[in-house]
Amino acid sequence: MAIPGAIDCDVHPTVPDNKALLPYLETFWRDSVVERGLTSLESISYPAKSPLTARPEFRGQSGSVATDPAALTAQVLDRWQAGTAILNCLYGIQLLFSEDMAAAFCRAVNDWLAKEWLDRDPRLRASIVVPLQNTEYAVDEIERCAADPRFVQVLVLAMQEVPLGRRHFWPVYAAAARHGLPVGIHAGSAYRNPVTSLGWPTWYIEDYASQAQGFQSQMASLICEGVFAKHPDLKVVLIESGVTWLPGFLWRFGKFWRGLRTEVPWVDRAPWEIVRDHFRLTVQPFDAPDDPHAVERAIDHLRSDDILLYASDYPHWQFDGDAVVPKGFSPALHRKIAIDNPLATYPRIMTSGM
Repeated sequence: MAIPGAIDCDVHPTVPDNKALLPYLETFWRDSVVERGLTSLESISYPAKSPLTARPEFRGQSGSVATDPAALTAQVLDRWQAGTAILNCLYGIQLLFSEDMAAAFCRAVNDWLAKEWLDRDPRLRASIVVPLQNTEYAVDEIERCAADPRFVQVLVLAMQEVPLGRRHFWPVYAAAARHGLPVGIHAGSAYRNPVTSLGWPTWYIEDYASQAQGFQSQMASLICEGVFAKHPDLKVVLIESGVTWLPGFLWRFGKFWRGLRTEVPWVDRAPWEIVRDHFRLTVQPFDAPDDPHAVERAIDHLRSDDILLYASDYPHWQFDGDAVVPKGFSPALHRKIAIDNPLATYPRIMTSGM
């Protein structure tokens, strides 16, 4: 069931290659890209030919996907009657070891998004890609892009070099909160560490399935390190994390918090209460059986339907046909996650002229 005016909170434009970014790179870095033969920064988080990366019907004749704003808006906004789409660009800037190069590519990607996408359709918004390789550079990029109200979120990956709760990241959260920008944590890795707690996996399916563990660890880190005690207005959106892992994880997390709370005195209430107030999760993938009653029970176990946000995860292949939202969502809940919850999470959507 489509909801006219829905806010799609996870849509992925594709940077075709570094050539597309050359006009947006400073002269030094533009020359470096050409001289070094740096053709692309595409990571292995979403291999180009993997079925999960894109539904076949979304691919162009050349096999490319999500490279054209007109095609994307037709397939996402017009097809599913969404009124707004938030673009989360997953180009592999996090893979770079050079802090300066990472900052240059982040500026280029954000300028490319503004010029080639946001300027072409007033229904599009975007997340700010930041170079977490250097906290100061990340803050500078937030401050620069926040002047454009069409940027509505700060985007980072679930698997970084160190947990995101660490205090050297706190200036990033301060800048995000100051500008009313949630921090979106998206599935993916900088591949500094293995994506499983046991080491490197053999198959892509292991990599993708292990992302849920990364999200759990980041949630625990942000809460236990005291990020929300320091920044009480901050919202964090878990994007493409799955949903149904959350109740079991919070039960275990809350149980051990009750026994070890003297270790983290700034966590002054149960973890599930902090999650209810500060975390949001996109509904693709939902990871539930194809049974409306099971979906209803899963939602009940979340303890709050304020935390769910509508998302298609375009062009990733999470569902077939037009079943963007799993069966079992009532019409009232469908509308809430499609419009009310996103508006409460992304205040800049209203100020940017929706």
